[in-house]
Amino acid sequence: MSSKKRERRTYTEEFKQQMVDLYRLGKRKIDLIREYDLGATALDRWIKQAEQTGSFKEKDNLTPEQLEIKKLKKKLQHAEMELDILKQATLIFARREK
Repeated sequence: MSSKKRERRTYTEEFKQQMVDLYRLGKRKIDLIREYDLGATALDRWIKQAEQTGSFKEKDNLTPEQLEIKKLKKKLQHAEMELDILKQATLIFARREK
C-alpha cells in the first residue's frame, strides 16, 4: 500500500455549493466523493457550513470561542509589538544619556 500524500486542492465557492446541492438532491456522499475525487472530510465540512451559516468562508464559520481566541491573539500580538518598541526606545535613550 502506498501512502502518497494528497496535494492540497482549493475549490471555488460555486463548486462547493454545487456539491452540497447535489447531496441535498439525494446524491450519496460516497458517490460524490468518488465521482469528483473529493476528500470525505471536505464534503462533510461543506455540508455543515452550508447548513449552519450558508457560507464556505472560514471566518464565517468560527465558533464564538474561536472568534474570541482569534481576537485575543491579535491583541497579544499588538501588545508584544508595543513592548518591543518600548524596549528599543529604552535602549536608544540609555545610549543618549551616556
